[in-house]
Amino acid sequence: MARVWKCSGLRWSGDGPVLVWDGGRPSALHRGKRVAFEVADAEERTCVGARGHACPSRAAVPGRSTGARCEECARLERAHSVAADRNADDPRPYHVYLAWFGPGMVKVGITAVARGSARLLEQGAVCFSRLGTGPLMAARRAEELLRAALGVPDRIPYAEKRAVRSALPATAAERAAEIGELHRRATALGGWPESLEREPFRPVDHAGVFGLAGLPPAVGEVGELVAGGAVSGELVAVAGPDLHLMTDGAVVVLDTRLMTGWGLRPVRSTGGTGCTVPVREFRGPAGVQDGLF
Repeated sequence: MARVWKCSGLRWSGDGPVLVWDGGRPSALHRGKRVAFEVADAEERTCVGARGHACPSRAAVPGRSTGARCEECARLERAHSVAADRNADDPRPYHVYLAWFGPGMVKVGITAVARGSARLLEQGAVCFSRLGTGPLMAARRAEELLRAALGVPDRIPYAEKRAVRSALPATAAERAAEIGELHRRATALGGWPESLEREPFRPVDHAGVFGLAGLPPAVGEVGELVAGGAVSGELVAVAGPDLHLMTDGAVVVLDTRLMTGWGLRPVRSTGGTGCTVPVREFRGPAGVQDGLF
């Protein structure tokens, strides 16, 4: 019987995206690779815990949850996040940035300087530019200022990001134009925290890293994994937590956060591609969407 593995999620490293398994074993994700796994029969999805600790109750979690945490573990995880603003004396410097995901789809955010571009890769930002660098609370105040003054959010749903990936402008200059204008407006604002050092506009483009050039429109996305269900396809792009897989002649998106908490193993059959898990079909053409190996 094939060994059952637990996925810890997708991580972005200097060498590109990797799936990490319990115990730290990585699986590199390069385009053209065959991704094929199935959920162990009679398997139940269980909470992945919080802050590096296992869930004490091994609680069951819904298949559609991207967090894969029970209510108590999710509360504990949120309480220690940067977004919770409960660590005002964090001594690390932070970047304030503008990230672009598609036309009219820009967000403002902050990330620790030590993380480099990792946070932007994790979010699936097609391009971004830093606005300033400084202490956590100064960066947070600047983020709030820019949200209000520029009318940009600090979060964009992944469903909206997925809907436009196959129809983005062709050149890096075109993709950077919108955040370039917002950067200009941002630096002209008054009220910036004095401890925040402003940075010039230097756009960083991730379209090549993600593999978005010539990406075929996706026909749908995996809604959830189920016991005994299988996913098999050729990897054509990776953006944020999403794998774009060519399955049965069409592209389906798999959010790797849906894999956590399940016991997974290699598919029993060889060859062929396809999904025997629930897949939500996209309505209409790309850009008008509603909603181990």
